Formats: sequence, C-alpha cells, structure tokens
Amino acid sequence: MPSGRQPAHFDCTANISEAIESGAVLEGIVQKCDNSYNLYIDLGAAMGVLPFRESAIGADLGKVREISVISKVNKPVCFCITGLREGADGRPVADLSRRLVQEACQRDYLDRLAPGDIIDAAITHFEPFGVFVDIGCGIVSLLPIDCISVSRIAHPRDRFTPGQWLRAVVSGRDGLGRITLTHKELLGTWMENAASFSPGDTVPGVVRSVESYGIFIELLPNLAGLAEVREGIHPGDTVSVYIKSILPEKMKIKLIIIDDFPAGSCHQSRPPLHYYWEGDHIDAFYYSPPSCPREIATVFTPPSGC
Repeated sequence: MPSGRQPAHFDCTANISEAIESGAVLEGIVQKCDNSYNLYIDLGAAMGVLPFRESAIGADLGKVREISVISKVNKPVCFCITGLREGADGRPVADLSRRLVQEACQRDYLDRLAPGDIIDAAITHFEPFGVFVDIGCGIVSLLPIDCISVSRIAHPRDRFTPGQWLRAVVSGRDGLGRITLTHKELLGTWMENAASFSPGDTVPGVVRSVESYGIFIELLPNLAGLAEVREGIHPGDTVSVYIKSILPEKMKIKLIIIDDFPAGSCHQSRPPLHYYWEGDHIDAFYYSPPSCPREIATVFTPPSGC
C-alpha cells in the first residue's frame, strides 16, 4: 500500500495552504457524520469537512451506501485538502476529498498491479465467507476464506484480528476490474512447515474438523495432521498432540491426542503469522513436497510464451 500519509494536524492555516499546494495525502479521525452524511475531521487550525459526494469513488454517482459513510465515525480516513474558507462562525473550514486520493491510488498504484504482486493490506471487517481489507486509501478487496490458509478455518476470526495488517498476493481481477487476493501462498510449503516438527515431539494444536474417520488438527496455518477419533473433541478446541510420524511422500502427519482444552477453557495466544516469502512478487507456489505424487500449486505468472 502506498505510504506517506501525514497526520492531519496543523498549527496554523498557512500550513494548511501548503498542504493544499502540495496535494499531500493526510489521515485523520472522523469525529462526526451529520444528517447529510458529511464527515467532520478536526485539523487543529481548521475544521475539515468531507462532503458525502467526496467520501469515496462513486459517491457522486450514487454508488456508495450511506451506512458505509456512517461507519467511518471514530475511525481514521485518508484525504487531501482541496480548499480553505471562512465558516459561518468565522472559523476556518477546510474542504476535504477522499475521492481524489482514491482515484490517484487506483490510477498510480492499483491499476499497475499484476497477478503475483505482493501488497500490504489492513483488515476492515469480517464476513463468514472472507475478510475485507483496505489495499490503498480506503479501497477494499476481498480475501476469500479458502484463500487465507491451507488449514481450513470456520471463520476469518480464527486467523485474524480486527485492524490487523497482513501481506497478500494479487491473484487477479474480477468481472468489475476489482483486485482479488490470496494469502496462503505466503505461509510456506508443506516441507517448510513440517521442518518445525519431528516424530516424537509433543506440541500444541487446534482442532479444525472432526470427521468420522479422524480429527484434523492444525499445527501451523499451512500444516495440519490427522488424529484418531476421540470422544469429547470439538472444532476450536486446543489440544496437545504426540507426533507419531511425518510422511512427506503422502503429505501426512499422524498424531495422537494427549490432552484436550475445550475452546474458552484456557488462555489461547495466537502467534504472529510467519511469512516465508519476503519479496514483492511471486511467480508460482508449490505447496506439496517433491516426493508426493499429488501436486498442489498456484501459478500467478504463466511461463514466457504461454
């Protein structure tokens, strides 16, 4: 995501005039939304007013819902200052636009992204089917739940927290030209994850699924093992498991449940996500081990000539 946002606080109107001249991208906390859905941000030397029509791309065309504007109260938004005038009470008023900085972000940054590019994003809200993230100046994109990690989760809250920053890979664009994202490709291959464990280890895990033939237990976001069926075990439980074997050629880890801690019965800390890929682009991701006949891969950039 483009950086360079400045805190929107000014000691004098001269500094506001400089911000207008430079076109600086600013960020401030919305203090109020009036009954016409205009937003108000205190800039220090002036009160900033962000009209509804300038609240986002498409607002002037009726493509922005009022609830999306109301929900910005008490949250940071980015904008530029387009003018400075005297208000009815004699105080300086700064006219703001979020639409203009979004259009610049779309034109100069998002439209240039290609499949395989890795970007920073901030979580805005959750849905059962995925998580919405801010990929630049309030422009949002969906990260589907099945693209979050190889280990399946019931809800995005199982993996993320509100406001969390994450890295994501551009997977393509939908029929409306909006960027689509994936995330699991940054969390490591089967072999990279399995290298953290050895047969004979006893380690913590999280129950993700209980089936008739066994219990799937997540050891890491991109690695799960299978334990035999045991009564009283439920999805979301934290367990201690003994690692019987690690079988790369079958892409399997066999586990034995040693102890069970039902969800909510103990403090369960969530370790920070570990990203195995540190660059800004990835051409392809091969999850399965070379010795495994079953290939699981994601190809972002087709080979030259294809």
